[in-house]
Amino acid sequence: MKAATKKTSAKPKAAADSAAAVKAPEPSEFDKDQELAAYRGMLLIRRFEEKAGQLYGMGFIGGFCHLYIGQEAVVTGLRLAMKDGDQMITAYRDHGHMLAMEMEPRGVMAELTGRRGGYSRGKGGSMHMFSKEKNFYGGHGIVGAQVPLGTGLAFANRYRDNDNVSLTFFGDGAANQGQVYESFNMASLWKLPVVYVIENNRYAMGTSVTRSSAETDFSHRGLSFKIPGVQIDGMDVRAVKAAGEMALDWCRSGKGPIILEMQTYRYRGHSMSDPAKYRSKDEVQKMRSEHDPIEQVKARLIEKKWASEDELKAIDKEVRDIVADAAEFAQNDAEPDVSELYTDILR
Repeated sequence: MKAATKKTSAKPKAAADSAAAVKAPEPSEFDKDQELAAYRGMLLIRRFEEKAGQLYGMGFIGGFCHLYIGQEAVVTGLRLAMKDGDQMITAYRDHGHMLAMEMEPRGVMAELTGRRGGYSRGKGGSMHMFSKEKNFYGGHGIVGAQVPLGTGLAFANRYRDNDNVSLTFFGDGAANQGQVYESFNMASLWKLPVVYVIENNRYAMGTSVTRSSAETDFSHRGLSFKIPGVQIDGMDVRAVKAAGEMALDWCRSGKGPIILEMQTYRYRGHSMSDPAKYRSKDEVQKMRSEHDPIEQVKARLIEKKWASEDELKAIDKEVRDIVADAAEFAQNDAEPDVSELYTDILR
């Protein structure tokens, strides 16, 4: 009797095939005005965060405080790619996102110090600020919680057919949360216009991604949901802008969600209470000296003779003055009245 032979048929095209068709674009070519805008925007975030760190050390800021120093190119580049109406939502490392969305430095700093002039009237603190007028939806303290909310924003855009896109930011640590993948599944099923921006700063709270994640290429995290993804140099604002434009076009054309893994780096600890002893000083210094996002733009401006050292110092002084004014306001503004203790609380 002839042995039965196993017949094989051609496998259906894998999700990875369609995802592989999406390639990272070449970095944008910036003109003088774009370079200067990127320089100023990133410098504002850097100086603001440095001042926030100082105020925390002086006791003016309490609770948690997560600084964005080193990661400025990610939110700055994506903001340059957005159009009016697009929304942004992120986790608790959020001050840079607020400033990129043109929220007032005074209001952001006042919220950090718990004053009534803050964006949440002094009751939200570092992790819980919003501005519906600026299309910034937080600021969220629970790891990964903003991902289903950002997906909900995208659902509203799809329902209203308004051509807007939700940019939903989260980190390499949050990428292991279950609610992230539930959101991926829904977004893919319904072709929702959402760009999932994974800010991979390599350490989550303090554990290297190589020790905490079986798949360290976070652009692949959506493959089982047929969501394409690309890795981007998140320290180069031009590369970020080009990727943002590509991803936003993808969503606006009705193709559904897309993942941008921004390979970036934070210079400080996870929060102000983290001494960051899990990495060497040499590693941090190497990133600062070779990949700093602000210094890259500064070098191009000088090389192309679009700005002199003195002109760039003048911009730095303007930015420092804005931050100093915000800090002065935040230290002297009144605290919320005791009568507001239980307002804005859902019971």
